[in-house]
Amino acid sequence: MRSIIFDLDNTIYPRDVGLFCLVDKRINEYMLIKLGLDFDAIEALRLKYMDEYGTTLGGLMIHHNIDPDDYLSFVHDICIEDILSTNLELRYLFEQILIDKVIFTNGSCGHAKRVLNALGVIRYFSRIFDIRFMNYIAKPNILSYQRLLDALGVDGRECLIVEDLAKNLSPAKELGMTTVLIGDEECKDVDFLIDDIFGIDKVLKEIVPNE
Repeated sequence: MRSIIFDLDNTIYPRDVGLFCLVDKRINEYMLIKLGLDFDAIEALRLKYMDEYGTTLGGLMIHHNIDPDDYLSFVHDICIEDILSTNLELRYLFEQILIDKVIFTNGSCGHAKRVLNALGVIRYFSRIFDIRFMNYIAKPNILSYQRLLDALGVDGRECLIVEDLAKNLSPAKELGMTTVLIGDEECKDVDFLIDDIFGIDKVLKEIVPNE
């Protein structure tokens, strides 16, 4: 095992802290301002774009000529530091994992850095691969996973990937990665299902005995 690939939102921190709900609200506000749609129309369009492109942004860029930098700046303009704080238990977890760790997120690098800094764990990640790195071709498009592997210089079989969305693990598994799903989502295709990020310790002990 040469690399562990972590999703960011609702993975590095638990879903119930509510941080990503704030991002969702900002996305709705952005679409209200830019497109002038009502709430029901926004929700329907977001679901359509998420299904077709992996992110709302993908659909907005293709169908509405939205500037991605303007969008990312707006939707990530939230008070992360009011919600997340230094997590000593999380810091200890990452200190014990000697394998190279990276972030792979459909969000922006700036957002990822703010989250990791707030939690006090940014030093444990060698790189952040964000939506700009993917050329805005978001997860779960397999092209972005292959681009990630090429950048890391590794084969999929040498990687473990941790996600909170089962659909984002399917292409990873296709490329040979060991897949770990966080949460209670029913999924038979993943290799491991854990309750939260701290379950990764047991996974590693099973697949990398000396870790």
